[in-house]
Amino acid sequence: MHERPETTTGDAPRGAAGGAPGGPDHGVLAGLRVADFSRVLAGPYATMMLADYGADVIKIEPPTGDDTRHWKPPVDANGTATYFGSVNRNKRSVALDLATEEGLAEARRLAATADVVIENFRPGVMRRFGLDHDAVRAANPRVVYCSITGFGAGEGAGLAGYDLLVQAVGGLMSITGEPEGEPSKAGVALVDVLCAQNALAGILLALRDRDRTGEGAHVEINLMQSLLSALTNQAASTLVTGRAPRRLGNQHPSIAPYAVFPAADRDLVIAVGNDKQFRALTAILGLPGLADDPRYATNEARVAHREHLRAEIEGALAGARAAVWAERFSEAGVPAGLVNDVAEAIAFAESLGLEPVAAIDGSRTVANPIRLSSASARYLTPPPRLDEHAGADWHPVTSEPTADPSKGPRA
Repeated sequence: MHERPETTTGDAPRGAAGGAPGGPDHGVLAGLRVADFSRVLAGPYATMMLADYGADVIKIEPPTGDDTRHWKPPVDANGTATYFGSVNRNKRSVALDLATEEGLAEARRLAATADVVIENFRPGVMRRFGLDHDAVRAANPRVVYCSITGFGAGEGAGLAGYDLLVQAVGGLMSITGEPEGEPSKAGVALVDVLCAQNALAGILLALRDRDRTGEGAHVEINLMQSLLSALTNQAASTLVTGRAPRRLGNQHPSIAPYAVFPAADRDLVIAVGNDKQFRALTAILGLPGLADDPRYATNEARVAHREHLRAEIEGALAGARAAVWAERFSEAGVPAGLVNDVAEAIAFAESLGLEPVAAIDGSRTVANPIRLSSASARYLTPPPRLDEHAGADWHPVTSEPTADPSKGPRA
């Protein structure tokens, strides 16, 4: 099919670089066009990762906006909900009412000229608008279409894909929390984030395959399988033994000592992974005899006698502050550290030179965790205001890759 002429309208630039995100000279994904119909967390997180490396992401929102625009407080200096802001930088916003002919036509046009379409509606919603994979692919055979669902498009299609629900039915809560306490969720929407990372990987895999075949693909990611895959050793143990693991609080099912311990003033983590580290630990604690005690000489023995070992370690740790112990352990090669709050964690990462925070227009944002030796993520514009880029078209592409023009929209 023929593309609409490549023009950019309704697109006043904002940001430190003085230009809109996804421009022709921005990043390793420059020229990649992403029609983002997703909302809340999993989809927007994935598309932000693409935008950080140069993809041209147009966020297509309903007239009321992404739900997370309204999840306040907290808000930033501009009044933007920090939840929304955390996953929507480097994008442009176009508000379209898909219940109108005009809005639906524009949505279909963007989908038909995009390299990537991503959505996370319940199965069947996009089909009602003629924006499902089959419909988009008919007009755009090279499209990489990513669908994110809670429980797939089969028997679980009708189930609501909320992170808390998936943490519960997916088994994560059963192994999180104290043994005698109630099942606990993670302190962040972890399954959504895992799903976003899988969506990012799936999209990039499909784009690589398109380079080889010239054809697009349907990438299907769901929260349930993202969590089951992330259960790794706990799921493997269940499959092999037939026994589901139990909650161990902050302890590890296969390693000891590997837990949170109280010191004189606050908690710290000790994460011993082998006998050499354990021997060093006991020497620093002034308990060298423990390393030769048959109850603790091997990891298997330590796991079997973990409660007795814990009492020995706690007694020694009470003699000094947690920061003192953490420094001593780290100097000796024993993995240990303070139980930081989020502000302390960011400061700690900064002290290591990891550059965990980036600035956009004077506001601070958590940096993209992916680093390439050949290119860097860039932070050009803050999260867009709703419909800030009304009427926007794709950014012009300065050069086209070598490809068969009959294949449809360019790579």
